[in-house]
Amino acid sequence: MAHGTTHEHDVIIIGGGGAGLRASIAIAQENPDFSVACVSKVYPMRSHTVTAEGGAAAKIKPNDSLEDHIYDTISGADWLADQDAVEYFVNEAPTEMIQLEHWGCPWSREPDGSVAVRPFGGMKIERTWFAADKTGFHMLHSLFQTTLKYGNIVRYDEHFATRLLIDGNGRCRGCAAIELRTGTVRAILGKAVIICTGGAGRVFPFTTNGSIKTGDGMSMAYRAGVALKDMEFIQYHPTGLPGTGILITEASRGEGGILVNKDGYRYLQDYELGEALDVSDPRHPQKRAMELGPRDRLSQCFIKERWAGRTIETKDGHVVHLDLRHLGEAKIDKKIPFVRELSRNYAGIDPVYKPIPVRPVVHYVMGGIDVDSNSATSVPGLYAAGECACVSINGANRLGSNSLTELLVFGAQAGRHAARFAMDNPDYDVPDLEAQAEDEGARIRRAWFDTSRKDGERIVTLRTELHEAMEDGAGIYRNADSLQAACETIADLHERYRNVTLDDHTNSFNTELTAALELGSLLDVAEAMAHSAVERTESRGSHQRLDHTERNDDDFLAHSMAFHQNDGSPPRIEYKPVTITKWPPGARTYGAGSGLKKSEST
Repeated sequence: MAHGTTHEHDVIIIGGGGAGLRASIAIAQENPDFSVACVSKVYPMRSHTVTAEGGAAAKIKPNDSLEDHIYDTISGADWLADQDAVEYFVNEAPTEMIQLEHWGCPWSREPDGSVAVRPFGGMKIERTWFAADKTGFHMLHSLFQTTLKYGNIVRYDEHFATRLLIDGNGRCRGCAAIELRTGTVRAILGKAVIICTGGAGRVFPFTTNGSIKTGDGMSMAYRAGVALKDMEFIQYHPTGLPGTGILITEASRGEGGILVNKDGYRYLQDYELGEALDVSDPRHPQKRAMELGPRDRLSQCFIKERWAGRTIETKDGHVVHLDLRHLGEAKIDKKIPFVRELSRNYAGIDPVYKPIPVRPVVHYVMGGIDVDSNSATSVPGLYAAGECACVSINGANRLGSNSLTELLVFGAQAGRHAARFAMDNPDYDVPDLEAQAEDEGARIRRAWFDTSRKDGERIVTLRTELHEAMEDGAGIYRNADSLQAACETIADLHERYRNVTLDDHTNSFNTELTAALELGSLLDVAEAMAHSAVERTESRGSHQRLDHTERNDDDFLAHSMAFHQNDGSPPRIEYKPVTITKWPPGARTYGAGSGLKKSEST
């Protein structure tokens, strides 16, 4: 890999999705004289934010309150969320959503012209703003077109950042990135860096996540000494299309869709989610109950139905049915047209006439790069926002529609604080940082181009084994044996990864090299996930241990912190307390036990 020209800017953003674009706007507004670099593995409009369908949560209606949004988020997180972060998030959310409308996001409307909202899982009041069912698409368009009006935002599209550059004082000063078009590794330097690279769903085989979501930013921070926090908490979305993993949005249930088993029976009424509720009329969604319970509970109910033999066996695994037929064609085409399009194109089913086969699918990583209440990491000058970060508002289970708002709130926050840090710390040592980038290019060249291995390991083999280990060992339900087996497999894969061989030794758009580098990121992230899960001997939110079935606040009302070990040994796992402000931990109840009156829940 050749070493390219060094580029100097004031603030570097790694990742061009919703959080990265919002951060770049915040920096440009904070200091119009700053040069802002946005380094993205893909063209920004191909970032994964574009796939989000259902909506973004913020208090806007008079029957809602900030306090209710805070409580729903904290209880949905099974009390593992930092409550000061949740309060900040909820208070900032309406302002960010209104600002996005001013930037051109076409929110759906009620007949009187007010913003339309729909109910979402785990929330007792409708507060999810939406743009039909292409919300992420419209949000990303609005953010991207807004960045174009700022002349001080410089884009490095199709540049794959592989290493953070840290100076002799331990401060982050930029990144080394491969320009995919030429294969050149260059130093992109700044006075502060924000990681906004998204999640890591590709650790698992069946996921809603696109192929680019490989945990690259998490891995870079992990190897730079930043802890990965709460990585054992992996969210399964209850309604993915079998075979593809394509998401059927929660909005389909928010509009009144119901889940039925092989007997056509609305099975959620038999679980806590449906206790003592009237389920006779499927047209009205049951707020904070039934199909609008939280995602972790719905996914767990599916597994229990499968264990009881009440799911439907297909060539792509066991499924249940999502029935929208009672909504009628007019409502489906108005409120969730993309659901109809996806079902037709990828399942061969028109939901106007037939139910959609669905099953749980890995969707979101609640954990991520440990950041404080200013979105700053433990490395000076390094910040993170979006799914790659853990601030933490999502705790053990994220409520649907909070994540898109999180991109805005904490993208803006990270941008402002990184800009202020850069203004207060204007100097950096270019020669040392350039040498680190040259070293990174040399490392890649030695690993993938200078070594000829006739019988080396293949990327697809290792990736497949990783997928199997994580699905079998760290899925919806886990135990000590399954998790330990996953840890051992990951350690073995790390060793074998050193012997991966590439057939393609060209420089321009070498997708095999990209896949190899991404595999390294996936192995790092999987290591943190599996070892964090082994150590948490309780069940909380999406982390369900068959051998430790109860929540244990005495020992585990705390964030897990996984630290990378440079000697190749397993990560060091430490804990730090959850921030509790006004809401002491309580029972996490849904259905009739959620505190809603019967009239409110129906």
